[in-house]
Amino acid sequence: MATKVQPRLLFADEKGQIYDHPGLLMLCRRGEELALPRPQDLTPLPPGSDVFLLPGRHAVGMDPDSGEAVALSENAVSAFVCPAYTITGITAYDTADDAPHLPLVAYGAVGYANGQFWVCAKKVDEDRRQIFTNVPQERIDQGAHAWLRKYPDNRLVAHLAKCALTYCCPAAKNLALGRFEAPLPTSQVCNARCVGCISYQPEDSGFVSPQNRIDFRPKPQEVAEIMAEHYRREKKRPVYSFGQGCEGEPLTEAKLIEKAVTLFRKGGGKGTVNVNTNASLPEAIGPLAAAGVSSIRVSMNSADPNLYAAYYRPNGYDGLESVRNSIREAKAAGLFVSLNYLFFPGVSDTEGELDKLQAFVNELKVDFIQLRNLNLDPELYLDLSASHVSGPSMGFDNFRKRLRKQNPWLKFGYFNPYLDD
Repeated sequence: MATKVQPRLLFADEKGQIYDHPGLLMLCRRGEELALPRPQDLTPLPPGSDVFLLPGRHAVGMDPDSGEAVALSENAVSAFVCPAYTITGITAYDTADDAPHLPLVAYGAVGYANGQFWVCAKKVDEDRRQIFTNVPQERIDQGAHAWLRKYPDNRLVAHLAKCALTYCCPAAKNLALGRFEAPLPTSQVCNARCVGCISYQPEDSGFVSPQNRIDFRPKPQEVAEIMAEHYRREKKRPVYSFGQGCEGEPLTEAKLIEKAVTLFRKGGGKGTVNVNTNASLPEAIGPLAAAGVSSIRVSMNSADPNLYAAYYRPNGYDGLESVRNSIREAKAAGLFVSLNYLFFPGVSDTEGELDKLQAFVNELKVDFIQLRNLNLDPELYLDLSASHVSGPSMGFDNFRKRLRKQNPWLKFGYFNPYLDD
């Protein structure tokens, strides 16, 4: 049943102090539409989420008496929602002329009612693999240092230990704890120039990359060593994933991955070996499957070739057509195929986009869709997608229901699923 609340507008002063407005209601943005959030789109702000002010953006709420939008002089407030939640509405704000670009995160609309924060977001996965609420930092530190002591000459261990200890990477922290999914970055380069790339941004982009890309090529033995150790520690549901935020495109290192996975499988290693990829190189898929890869997760922001190209900016492959061919190769080789679908309210959940995505999923028999958030300054993405959007937002729930009705085998989530051996 939909939650019946009407959250009040949040705003912040220049010191970052957050207040709820006594007379204005929270609005959210879906594409170019400003509206009250739909009841089914609201969720109590989950633990592990962050609430922050937006520099150069004025808070906008609705006057319940007049029904008009009202802009304040104070800063807008937004929420970055913890993993396993997909944003259903973007923060409403009015942008000042001298406003800076916003960092590469997602901007969920957030308000206050009944003694708690409410955010436009829906939980899409019950997996708790990136929840660290009850995990003492000391355990993570001890785990990372134990890896360093056991494998002092493994450069990839040193890289991932730094990710856990310095950058607080959830995947690296899980590796240190010996649980869930092991991250395996390998690639220094990429054949796309994604607008929202988190590991590389040119100096004139206006963004700062939140992560540093790996600066060496691991040896297959180094990778296989980490996989084997993770298998010894995570006995129930071991997952090993190439393609992390701190690297480029893993298929550019397909030969290295092939050798590492072969070593791991020949040593008796079991579990789900996954490649997070832009699926740009179809010829790489078959050999990876033969080596023992179990699944691929294909990142895409749209099933519209033009909007896909505008965001990914391919630089060495044939855009969405290469993606289609890679998925065909993966299905022919018996791999499980997920889409890492970067959802953006008011763009992803329009009739035109849904029609194209339904046809894409149906044609290729995609198994799973990870409903993740597109992390980018909202206005930049709306400008990028303006000529490709057709129709108003149907809402996240309707989008998901209609997609599944057309493709009844399809499953949804947020994380790479463990595939039972």
